[in-house]
Amino acid sequence: MLKDITIGQYYPGHSVIHKLDPRVKLIGTLVFIVTLFAFGSVSSYIAATAALAIVIGLSHVPVSFLLRGLKAIFILMVITALFNLFLTPGKVIFRIGFLTITAEGVRITVHMAFRLTYLIIGSSILTLTTTPNQLTDGMETGLGPLNRIHVPVHEVAMMMSIALRFIPILMDETDKIMRAQEARGADFTSGGVIRRAKAMIPLLVPLFVAAFRRANDLALAMEARGYHGGSGRTKMKPLVYQRRDYVAYVCILAYLILMILLWKFV
Repeated sequence: MLKDITIGQYYPGHSVIHKLDPRVKLIGTLVFIVTLFAFGSVSSYIAATAALAIVIGLSHVPVSFLLRGLKAIFILMVITALFNLFLTPGKVIFRIGFLTITAEGVRITVHMAFRLTYLIIGSSILTLTTTPNQLTDGMETGLGPLNRIHVPVHEVAMMMSIALRFIPILMDETDKIMRAQEARGADFTSGGVIRRAKAMIPLLVPLFVAAFRRANDLALAMEARGYHGGSGRTKMKPLVYQRRDYVAYVCILAYLILMILLWKFV
């Protein structure tokens, strides 16, 4: 299960999506997520599915690798679906005791299932095709105008990049701790959900210790290399738009216009 978390990982490659400017990918992901939650018609989902399929094909990231990321949020999706299914008021279509299923609840459940699935896949494509350094540079440059109102853009971008990078690292650390405790007789697989959840509690202390140790090591390494914030810093590889980036912007704009037209007229 821990190895199924794909957000925060980087999948090396030389595809068109890998070569795009990180600012293009950040804006494209943001537009995709906004349209995903703003427009909820069947035609909009078909358009979003087609766009997502094209991007996945261009990225050369295996579909099986992307779908693995859904396993990590399966329980969250089930809980969300059950809450929406049984607690949404509306026209009753099925009743079991005090539990009622409404037409509105079924509709919202289907919408949320599509949105959560596409949200995870779309976000995973961003992190799988963009290195942490590129993400930091893209967020810092894209949010640069906020520096005028004294928003610490560099520090925010750095924290978000480190947080994303630490996800797979902490997952590996958790896996190592679980293997060590299993070798000493711990059981994380047998029993029901509650019992397995209780068995995970002893993992928290060594995991927090490892996380704080890694954070301290990272801080010492940054200080040893003279890091003192974003003021006055230059970039070894400054971001420069290429022709493919402008083509990608046109495609993003066309996708946004298509979604608006589908929402208005279909």
